[in-house]
Amino acid sequence: MIKNTNKYFFIFNSYIDLMKPNILIMVLITTILGYYLGSDGKILWDNLISLMIGTFLSAGGASVLNQYLEREQDKIMNRTCKRPIPLGIISPQNALIFGIISVISGTVILAIMINILTGFISLLTAFMYVLIYTPMKRITWLNTSIGSIPGALPPVGGWVASTNSIDSGAWILFAILYLWQHPHFFAIAWMCKDDYEKAGFKMLPVIEPNGRRTVRQILWHLSLLFPITLLPVFIGMNGSIYMYGVLIITLYYFLSAFPMLYNKSHKNASRILKASVVYLPALMMIIIIDKGM
Repeated sequence: MIKNTNKYFFIFNSYIDLMKPNILIMVLITTILGYYLGSDGKILWDNLISLMIGTFLSAGGASVLNQYLEREQDKIMNRTCKRPIPLGIISPQNALIFGIISVISGTVILAIMINILTGFISLLTAFMYVLIYTPMKRITWLNTSIGSIPGALPPVGGWVASTNSIDSGAWILFAILYLWQHPHFFAIAWMCKDDYEKAGFKMLPVIEPNGRRTVRQILWHLSLLFPITLLPVFIGMNGSIYMYGVLIITLYYFLSAFPMLYNKSHKNASRILKASVVYLPALMMIIIIDKGM
């Protein structure tokens, strides 16, 4: 009995691993961020819970389908060869069925329990991530910019869930997330460039090994992040606490990239990655504090 329980628990965990929990956490954080800002701090908890469940299923399902499509490449790369499909823990067919059911279930929950527009944004996000971004990784280094579009849509979905509309606040959140992702994913691409090259992915560090353009792209997008993050202040969405707080964390993110100018190493790329991971939770805390004052 204990043996069977452990087996089922292991399989359950493997399906959760297919949903890429680290990415899923970021998606949920940004969705909550959009909801909180759109609601102006007035949270309807049953609404938010439905939003989280639907987003969890839809975003997680998209990650499953991404791994289904990239299963052959995942076998080759060191960072992905121990995922459930390459290891044979979950069959490609079962992953495909699980991914499709998850995306559809999440979309239906959002459309019925929240509103049609939120469901549509969720489905659009999954479509762009799975059927546009995933194949583009083998075609052009611009896949990072293309993939940043579905990556920036979750806060828009959160905003729409609380307001039933898309307005300037939603687009500002989209722009912040869109710019934030570039340094984050370029840093990962630099750290894993050998793996990506083996798998045939056209990441920028792969097609230009000296890293000059990669660093330029990182600094360019970080520079644009400064004025974009201040837009909520100018439209009255946030106040002075947000302004000073976001300037500090954006400056921290920006400065984390400077060592890469002089030494394009794994360690320095890791600095950028760590700063990017800290940025979103810090941004959320600043917004909550600013709204609470």
